[in-house]
Amino acid sequence: MLHTWTQKLEFHPHIHCVVPAGGLSFDHTQWIRSHSRFFLPVDVLSPVFRGKFVAGLKRAFSSHRLAFHGKLRLLAAPKAFAAFLRPLFRHPWVVYCKPPFGGPEHVLKYLGSYTHRIAISNHRLISLDQDQVTFRWRDSAHGNKKKTLTISLTEFLRRFLLHVLPHRYVRIRHQGFLANRRRASVLPLCFALLTTASAQVPTAARNSSPPASWTCPHCGATMVVIERLTSAQLFLRSPPQPMVGKAS
Repeated sequence: MLHTWTQKLEFHPHIHCVVPAGGLSFDHTQWIRSHSRFFLPVDVLSPVFRGKFVAGLKRAFSSHRLAFHGKLRLLAAPKAFAAFLRPLFRHPWVVYCKPPFGGPEHVLKYLGSYTHRIAISNHRLISLDQDQVTFRWRDSAHGNKKKTLTISLTEFLRRFLLHVLPHRYVRIRHQGFLANRRRASVLPLCFALLTTASAQVPTAARNSSPPASWTCPHCGATMVVIERLTSAQLFLRSPPQPMVGKAS
C-alpha cells in the first residue's frame, strides 16, 4: 500500500507491505508454513530489495514508462540515467522489518486508517484566517506530542495536492494468492489446506503438557497456560505508571 504523506503533509512516499508467513507449494497441494520463530533474514533482504528495485527502474526506463521533468530532464539520456543508478549500490538500503506490536489485528487497524483516507481529515483543521491555515499534527520524534502548524493557504494547497494520485492510479495492490485475477479460486484453496494442516496435528501433540521449563520459580510445580496475551493487551492490562513529582 502506497503512503505519501507525513503529519505535516510533506511529501514522504513509502510503501507498507503485509507478507503472509507461508504460501502454497508449486503444485498447489499443500500449504508451506514459515518457521514459527524465523521468517526471513533481514540482512539479506536489504540488498535483495535494492537489486530488485533498481532492476525495476531499468526495465521501466527501457520500456519508456518513466517521465522526467524540470531538473530531472537530463536523466532522460540513457548514459545519464545509468550514471544516476550506479551510486545507488554504494550505500546500504534500510529495510525495516519487525513483528507487529499488537498482532495482526493491530496491523490491519493501523493500515486501515490510511487505505481509504486523504492526507488530512477535517478534525485536524483548526482555522483559516487571512489566508493562513492552522492544523494539528503529531510529532512522532517527541513522544507523539500534538502540535499546531500555521502555513499560508497557497502552501497548504501545494502540500495537499502532492498526495492527490493520478487518475486511475491503484494505491493498494495485491500479489500472489491475493491477486485479483486469482483470488476467487486460490484463496478458498488456501483456507482448505490450512484447515487440513491443522487437523493433521497429532492429538497427543495438541494435548501435551507444557515444556519442562514452564515451572513455577517458587514451588517448582508445572505451570498451566490459561490465556495468551498480545503486547497490546498486556499494555492495556498493566497498572498505571506512578506520577513522579505530583503536586499535593
